[in-house]
Amino acid sequence: MACMTAPSPSPTEHVSPDTDEVTDPDTPWQAVVWNDPVNLMSYVTYVLQKIFNYPEPKATALMLDVHHKGKAAVSSGDKDTVEGHVAQLHTAGLWATMQRC
Repeated sequence: MACMTAPSPSPTEHVSPDTDEVTDPDTPWQAVVWNDPVNLMSYVTYVLQKIFNYPEPKATALMLDVHHKGKAAVSSGDKDTVEGHVAQLHTAGLWATMQRC
C-alpha cells in the first residue's frame, strides 16, 4: 500500500462577488404572481386590491395577465419592500416570487 501524502496547497483563487450587487444595491426588485390551479380569478383580484390598494380595474388587469400570460409583476421597489410584498402574497395563498427588474 502506498503512503498518502498531504496535498500541496494550490494557489488561492480570488472570486469576486456578484457585480450587480456591489455596483448597484438600489436596483429595483419585482414581486411576481404566478398562475395557479387553486385560486379563483376574483380572489386574486381581491388580494391585489387589499395588499396594494389597487383600484379594481388595475387589479383585474394584473389578474388577467396572471391568468393569460402565466404571471404578472404586481409591485416593484427595494429588496426589503418586495420581500414583504411576497410574504403578504404567500400569506394570502398566492404563488409569488421576487426578481430583479
